[in-house]
Amino acid sequence: MRFLALLPPLLAGCWLAGCLPHDTGSTEVGVRTAKVALFGGAGVVKDIYPSGGTFFFAPFINDWHVYDIGLQNLAMTRDLKSGAREGDDSLHFKTHDGNDISVDVTVAWHIDPAKVVYVLQFVGPNNLSVEEQLVRPVARTVLRDLLNELRSEQYYDATARFAKAELARQACNHYLEPEGVTIDQVLLGEHKFNPAYEQVIKDKTVADQEAARLRSESEAAREQRRRELEVARGEVSMTIEQARGEATKRQLTADAAYFARQREAEAMLAEARAKAEGLKAQAKALSGTGGRNMVKLQVAEALRGKPIVFMPAGGGSDLRTTNMNALLEHFGALAVAGKDVPVP
Repeated sequence: MRFLALLPPLLAGCWLAGCLPHDTGSTEVGVRTAKVALFGGAGVVKDIYPSGGTFFFAPFINDWHVYDIGLQNLAMTRDLKSGAREGDDSLHFKTHDGNDISVDVTVAWHIDPAKVVYVLQFVGPNNLSVEEQLVRPVARTVLRDLLNELRSEQYYDATARFAKAELARQACNHYLEPEGVTIDQVLLGEHKFNPAYEQVIKDKTVADQEAARLRSESEAAREQRRRELEVARGEVSMTIEQARGEATKRQLTADAAYFARQREAEAMLAEARAKAEGLKAQAKALSGTGGRNMVKLQVAEALRGKPIVFMPAGGGSDLRTTNMNALLEHFGALAVAGKDVPVP
């Protein structure tokens, strides 16, 4: 009875003594396949062995598979040494307008850790087989279908290439995610046309750049002319305003002079009118008896102290009579007018 009680631990110890260790790295998970089942059915064990662990299994009756669930890069390039395969592994196809082209492609992908059991059962036993049997053919097929929609010149447009790369990523995931694989990014690298067409494209690109440069220079020249025209307009406007200001100034000066001369003329006219009115009044006053008396008085004053000699007119002893009154009035009028009175 004691022996029978110790038999299970002894069998277990012997069993463990024959087990081998199996490790998983920091980005790895493991899947075990039971070839012979002592307990339960044979086949792929549904339990997933996590990263960074060590596990013991009996040899021969168990298989062990490890998958790296970290980011993987599938590089398909024309470089003989840098790609996943030796030789030209770039993607070859025709553009929408019928030109031959090759494009370097890098596909970043990873295995879904929750689906590694499915991957082992239906896809492949390791990362390399998954890449070769699933990721590579799907990615190349999808990329060809999408990239040949672009025309030749669009491959020089980074925006158009990036848009197609994103569409390719989404399309690949449509097919691959149910299989336990996810595409994280599709990167389109250098593209290469047929050498003859490549030269045509380069010449066209250079011509387009030259045309763009000429358009830019033409636009700059037009802007310069616009600026010069605006400066000239400003100078003309300033000159016109200065001329208007000077004309206004001269007009005001002329108006002031005219007003002053007008005032002076009006004053002179008023003075002349006053003098005329005075003379008119004086003449009116002198036209009466008082005026004649004043003339006589003035004549008498003018003749005061002057000798008066009467000479006979004609020859012989004929002595004619002189009208003294008329003579005196004539002399008086001359004296009043301020003229010299002739002395006989």
